[in-house]
Amino acid sequence: MRAGFSFEVLAVDSATSARVGLLRTPHGDVETPVFCPVGTAATVKSVSVDELEATGATLCLANTYHLMLRPGADRMERLGGLHQFMQWPRPLMTDSGGFQAFSLGLAREHGVSKIGGVFPEEPSQAKKSGPTARKGTDKGKLATVDDDGVTFRSFIDGSMHRLNPEISIGLQQKLGADLIVAFDECTSPLSDHEYTREAMERTHRWAVRSLQAHPPDRPQALMGIVQGGAYEDLRRASTRYIASLPFDAFCVGGSLGKNKSEMHQVLDWSVPDLPTDRFRHLLGIGDVDDMFESVQRGIDSFDCVLPTRFARHGNLLLTPPLGRPANRFRLNVWNARHAEDPSPVDPSCGCPLCTRYSRAYLRHLFQAQELLGIRLASVHNLWFMQDLMRKMRASIRTATFASLKAEWFEPEAHGRPRSGPQSDCGPA
Repeated sequence: MRAGFSFEVLAVDSATSARVGLLRTPHGDVETPVFCPVGTAATVKSVSVDELEATGATLCLANTYHLMLRPGADRMERLGGLHQFMQWPRPLMTDSGGFQAFSLGLAREHGVSKIGGVFPEEPSQAKKSGPTARKGTDKGKLATVDDDGVTFRSFIDGSMHRLNPEISIGLQQKLGADLIVAFDECTSPLSDHEYTREAMERTHRWAVRSLQAHPPDRPQALMGIVQGGAYEDLRRASTRYIASLPFDAFCVGGSLGKNKSEMHQVLDWSVPDLPTDRFRHLLGIGDVDDMFESVQRGIDSFDCVLPTRFARHGNLLLTPPLGRPANRFRLNVWNARHAEDPSPVDPSCGCPLCTRYSRAYLRHLFQAQELLGIRLASVHNLWFMQDLMRKMRASIRTATFASLKAEWFEPEAHGRPRSGPQSDCGPA
């Protein structure tokens, strides 16, 4: 990696490819595996940077496309860059804007999305209905892809904007994040082999252009993205090609298939051919089961909006034994059973919500539409994610990763959940 950056593998689980690593950046060190909260518009929704640090977060991700639209990269550069602007002292990552080529383009046409519909054959996590709920239509598309780049229509005011590798890298340089991402095209899980191949080849050309636009002495690590959808030949070809380029780190991105089984296959086709001495990030994934499956395949970090999105709808993440696959590790605080429940959301959690307030109080806050409810729930869910990562790192170091996974997913092997407040999964 370039000056100021390094990545070292500190431990590898004896039974899997799970690993503990140390990523060094100009803004501090990051122990991996790690979960990266998403601060789309230079803020993690409803959470202050002090609260975010208190959860144990060490790496956050911001969105180049959204910051390009508002407040603008030039303005942010004049104000000292992203770190100074949002007052986050630790490492930052920015995505390239390539995901928005999907979310504002094919996602609207195909009726799928990264959240609530990334896997069309899985139960939806969206608040309302699943990924096939709305009919695809070109009329709703706000992004058009060509061989040079992507033209966007702003969701804010309808103005037209352009991103290509040179523009994206230039914007990310102005934002000043520690880790930046090559411009790519993210395809839909419903894209056929031919279109996925075309998009992959475009991504490969854009990867070279991204490298050319980013000088080797620039104090920002540049990450290449593996594409290829859920097609084995394309994933393997993309991994070999992207890994052959002088990127400082790597991302696995794009469509991960129509269900979680296909996602696991995508990782099996991609991760083993990535350099073992480089940092590996999985874009846009953050369910508990996904993180266990991905870490055991050698992924080092994740970003996802799910923890704070769940929180805004009253869904609180739970550790075992209260949290289990049957309730998707979630409690729906809106449920009437919590109206007079004096117990904490999760007695094993050390967050400000669980150490001070009751389920009854939190439910009252949501019913009264008090913003404190969303804030406390968001901090709790982010705390949960960082605590899970700490447990994973500890288990890898002690060669007990399989036991930790069994504790979460095979309760019969560790006794039935204790009696006490039960939970239920509500809308995400």
